[in-house]
Amino acid sequence: MVNALDQVPPDFLHALGTLRKARCRKELHLAEIPAPARLAPFAVALGAEVMAQGAGPSAPPLHGPAAMALAAAGVGDEGGTELATGRFILLHDPEGSAVWDGEFRIVTYIRAELEPEMGNDEMLGTVAWTWLVEALENHKAPYRAAGGTATRVLSESFGTLAERPGTIDIELRASWTPATPDVTAHLEAWSDMVCTFAGLPPLPEGVTPLPQRRRS
Repeated sequence: MVNALDQVPPDFLHALGTLRKARCRKELHLAEIPAPARLAPFAVALGAEVMAQGAGPSAPPLHGPAAMALAAAGVGDEGGTELATGRFILLHDPEGSAVWDGEFRIVTYIRAELEPEMGNDEMLGTVAWTWLVEALENHKAPYRAAGGTATRVLSESFGTLAERPGTIDIELRASWTPATPDVTAHLEAWSDMVCTFAGLPPLPEGVTPLPQRRRS
């Protein structure tokens, strides 16, 4: 009988080992989820969520979803309000891919609710992409062939749900090719991005904050 691990390329096994070494922010709850089967011969996927936590009087100021959650639930909130969610997928094709420009590809998705004033800012998409680039640079995660889209999602309720307030979410879908099979720094950078989307302090040095609210 052939062990299933014998069918897994050594480079992919090495990459999996480097994922386990990542030190992610404690506010981030990571768990393995089913990986997409059609994107590459080998893949692993992680799901993440950031939940609201209470903030003491000496805590740094919050912004975005974190600020809204505490304003709604009170400073003593024990948690339970979802601030941001995300997915981190590592793909591997031993044959390589001209589109990827390599044998590995990281595909990510992050979503968080924004305050209406922030969600209407025209620079929001640019800032979201800047978070990704700067997080990778801050963690010294070498990469190439990065691409992605930032989308604002407006949700309105009608009929029996008309009393629900409208919401604006920011979604970032991105992918890039790690320069080596060592993806520890890439997962750490991504975990910082999810927490930044959630509005949790402190912002890593060099990361651009959300645009200031517009004043009428």
